[in-house]
Amino acid sequence: MKQILQDMEHGRTYLSEAPVPAVSPAHLLSATIASLISAGTERMLVGFGRASYLDKARQQPEKVKMVLEKVRTDGLAATLEAVQSKLAQPLPLGYCNVGVVVEAGSETEGFAVGDRIVSNGPHADVVKVPRLLSARIPDGVSDEAASFTVVASIGLQGIRLAAPSLGEAFVVTGAGLIGLLTVQLLRAHGCRVLAIDFDEAKLALARSFGAETCNPAKGEDPVAVGMAFSRGRGVDGVVITASTKSNDPVTQAARMSRKRGRIVLVGVVGLELNRADFYEKELSFQVSCSYGPGRYDSGYEERGLDYPYGFVRWTEQRNFEAVLDMMASGQLDVAPLVTHRFDFDDAPSAYEALTADSSALGIVLRYPGPVDERMRRSVRLRAESDCNAQRPVIGFVGAGNYASRVLIPAFRAAGAQLHTIVSEGGISGVIHGKKAGFAEASTDVASLMEGVVNTVAIVTRHDSHAALAARALKAGRHVFVEKPLAIDREGLEAVFGAYRDAHADGNRGPQIMVGYNRRFAPQVMKMKGLLEAVREPKSFIMTMNAGAIPAEHWTQDPKIGGGRIIGEACHYIDLMRFLAASPIVSVHAVRMGGDRSAAVLEDKASITLAFRDGSFGTILYLANGPSSFPKERIEVFAAGRVLQIDNFRKMKGFGWPGFGGMNLMKQDKGQDGCVSAFLGGIESGVPAIPADEVFEVARVSLDAVEQLRRQ
Repeated sequence: MKQILQDMEHGRTYLSEAPVPAVSPAHLLSATIASLISAGTERMLVGFGRASYLDKARQQPEKVKMVLEKVRTDGLAATLEAVQSKLAQPLPLGYCNVGVVVEAGSETEGFAVGDRIVSNGPHADVVKVPRLLSARIPDGVSDEAASFTVVASIGLQGIRLAAPSLGEAFVVTGAGLIGLLTVQLLRAHGCRVLAIDFDEAKLALARSFGAETCNPAKGEDPVAVGMAFSRGRGVDGVVITASTKSNDPVTQAARMSRKRGRIVLVGVVGLELNRADFYEKELSFQVSCSYGPGRYDSGYEERGLDYPYGFVRWTEQRNFEAVLDMMASGQLDVAPLVTHRFDFDDAPSAYEALTADSSALGIVLRYPGPVDERMRRSVRLRAESDCNAQRPVIGFVGAGNYASRVLIPAFRAAGAQLHTIVSEGGISGVIHGKKAGFAEASTDVASLMEGVVNTVAIVTRHDSHAALAARALKAGRHVFVEKPLAIDREGLEAVFGAYRDAHADGNRGPQIMVGYNRRFAPQVMKMKGLLEAVREPKSFIMTMNAGAIPAEHWTQDPKIGGGRIIGEACHYIDLMRFLAASPIVSVHAVRMGGDRSAAVLEDKASITLAFRDGSFGTILYLANGPSSFPKERIEVFAAGRVLQIDNFRKMKGFGWPGFGGMNLMKQDKGQDGCVSAFLGGIESGVPAIPADEVFEVARVSLDAVEQLRRQ
């Protein structure tokens, strides 16, 4: 398949080959027939990509603040690497797709192969789309017309929030693509409509749809025109679909509204509001969220959990259906909005037209290529060279942020033979696979397990780790699992069983390692060396100032991420086990107390471990601290001396003969050392982390979490 990408660093818009996405239970695979370029959103994204670094910073001041905070905690070099890595990730463009279902997941009731559907899929000749972000197209609606469904739903959701009624006077500020669709939808509600824009050609279209118009470029005063339009009473509502940094659209909307009028923001405008404008009239102001209820809810979009019809009448999908019904009845006419048509293979020309022609509205891409030629599950990234099967031949499962920014570069720096990268969506594997020098990108895990790859790195969402690790072990592959190894007992026992079976009857068998990189950090290795001379028990205090993340984030979900203790605090359980060099004999975990109905999650907890040699230590995993405090602090008290590490950059020794400190110019959490040790362990036959420690840390992590969840 092919997909359109936007290079956010250098500004190039281009087509990329990619393997067909792997379908999942609540998703559909659709072979694209047509897609619509969203003139406003995509023009903005292309413009941002083409801007200089300085202009990018000016456009995102909130991101600049985040960068400065990261410099203070992680250092300049690590921050620059993170920013450059982020900009180097191309962005898929598009969200208005029409196609035919070629494969349906097991939980996609209501859809079947061969259905013609509209979805929020990107500009690609095959797309994977959620069931609840798709709708079947009525027979009387053309492919080209249906491609306007999603952008029309954006306007429709704004209208639903404004709650117009028959005979009311409404203003639409911004007569772009969404604005002109909004004009028609308001007219269908029985409203009188005034459209405001600086482009006379667009206003002419608004008039053809039954609206009155105002052109400030001709010296017309929007407030005066709006008041006259409302017969001096003030308009009932304003839907702002404009894109501008100016505050004028909101100010003008407030001043032309009647008492208790409604203002809904659909576009992107300046928001420096004058309280008096709103206070004296008791105006309501609301920002509309995309296509409607369900947007950005992973339960709805990714897992297909629909909202009850009787309680949430209009969801994203139902808004799509409503728009299609209006097209079928002739109440919504999009034909006059089509200004350009391009074949998909000529997509770069379409984006040149978008940026060069400010009057461009509906730019439709057509996909004439044969469907069979699009359906490849793997893509060759480079000419394959012979692999040395006596050394690790690496296959990656997962191509997300951590894999691309940290682990893949670490494997590459260690001289690994990078062969296949598998990702669910396909395109991320191509992007990062090309950059790192992989031979192949794929969406087929089975082929990875059956080919030349003899070592599998698993860097996917936490709930998939155990099943993939067990599968790889059963296939005789060495396994590197980005923590955690498992998020529940069942998964852990499955991995342990696969490992045990692979080593039955004295077989050497494949190795397994979890990415506990902290134990390989240079400062920790120094600490370990110093502690080896201490022959008495040690006490540890390890603090992770993790920072707050939303309760709805996937890592907080026990069934997907396993929670932050399993997902992150396991690092410190392993680190303490490594430094103590003694088995863990007990674990006691306490979470922050309070009302369990309040937002007090298990990511504010202490875990105390006791070791066979008499050592003990406490892990403080805290999500309620400031970013100005070190994110990670490790302290060891032993034999009248103390060692302390802050953020893996500064290390101090207190009372330690011959050692006062060890500071690094750049933060080093041991990722490179971890990967090198793993690969070296495979070649030498001696695991970098003994398997019994890998499973011990996993079990103790589950012990701690189970205690926290019983409190």
